[in-house]
Amino acid sequence: MKDYNNILFYVLIICFIYHMIKIHMVKKDSEKLMEENNKREECLNKLTTQLDSEKNNLEEQKIYLENQKNKLLDDIKIICEEKSKGFPWLAKAYSEYFELKDMELVKHLLYKKRPASKSANILKNYIKEKKDLNKEYKIAKYTLDYYENLFPWLVDLQDGDLDNLIEVNQETNTKYNDEESHDSVRKYLTDGEYKNLSTIEKCQLALDRYWNRNKSKWEIGKDFERYIGYKYEKSGHSVKYEGIVKGLEDMGRDLICKKNNSISIIQCKYWSKSKVIHEKHINQLFGTTVMYWIQNLKSKDMKMEDFFKMLKSGLITPILYTSTILSPTAKDFADALGVEYFKNCSLEKYPLIKCNISSRDGSKIYHLPFDQQYDKVQIGQRKDEIYVETIKEAEELGFRRAYRWNGNSSVG
Repeated sequence: MKDYNNILFYVLIICFIYHMIKIHMVKKDSEKLMEENNKREECLNKLTTQLDSEKNNLEEQKIYLENQKNKLLDDIKIICEEKSKGFPWLAKAYSEYFELKDMELVKHLLYKKRPASKSANILKNYIKEKKDLNKEYKIAKYTLDYYENLFPWLVDLQDGDLDNLIEVNQETNTKYNDEESHDSVRKYLTDGEYKNLSTIEKCQLALDRYWNRNKSKWEIGKDFERYIGYKYEKSGHSVKYEGIVKGLEDMGRDLICKKNNSISIIQCKYWSKSKVIHEKHINQLFGTTVMYWIQNLKSKDMKMEDFFKMLKSGLITPILYTSTILSPTAKDFADALGVEYFKNCSLEKYPLIKCNISSRDGSKIYHLPFDQQYDKVQIGQRKDEIYVETIKEAEELGFRRAYRWNGNSSVG
């Protein structure tokens, strides 16, 4: 019995120890699980914080981008509203950009090891002046580019002598009286030549010098218009030299040539070979042809389709003569709009003296290219009117030199 009790005691001791070990192991596993769970929660909290931060960043970026979008739309609106004012907003932004670039040099002078504050202040003043000049330059450039797109013929004036153009336009509108005795040949002769030479000699010498002298690109362009007009007059057309007579008010119609019932609206562009005719020039010529039809030919019951019928039948034709070439797009536009064009045209020497017969009294008068009424005179409207090369030839045919026009009548 005693042995049995001892055995039972030891069994209980063993069971107790086993359970204690088991409890210890379970507790240890539980602590391990708690530790892992805490780590997971900590990691989850970090991820949650990061996600919240990313969310906030995205929200901020969204707000920023939305503001940038609205600012961009506002800027575009400003540009559209300011296009006819030279884009001052855009010009200001341009000048401020370069101001920031220049200010980097000022900072360098101020904060280098041995600061140069005096030089920095001088440079600041220079930068401010440069900023204002940049803005004014850009406004002027944007304005010019905008106007050139609206009025392509302004490009013709780029390489010309603007002072000469103004002088010629002023001279066209000047009226001389009897006492002024202004003779245009004086411009090409010395006082001695004008005083001592005969009328034939001094007029011929002035004419030769007119043709052979160095001319501005604008003057060469004028000669080119006259040359094309001469060719049309020789073929029986009546020609109005709108480009020369009206100057900047010609609406892009250099020549208006009529024969029988057909009308040609002609634009002449004597440009350097490096330039190219673009579609805007074709569009302008077509547009001014439409305007001519509306102002001079369209009746109340006519519609736009009637213009295209006249265009198709050759009753009205826009034509371009140029010394250069057309871009591929310009050719496509010309073909689509029915604009005829002649490229790589040259200016050849031709008879310059216009021998005209007065419709008022039958007087036979010759006009030289530097005479005031030269471009208003049409040749070929009456029998015996002709172009000749020399003054001697004109006078042998019975024509006399044109008197100076004073606005109402001719004076000697």
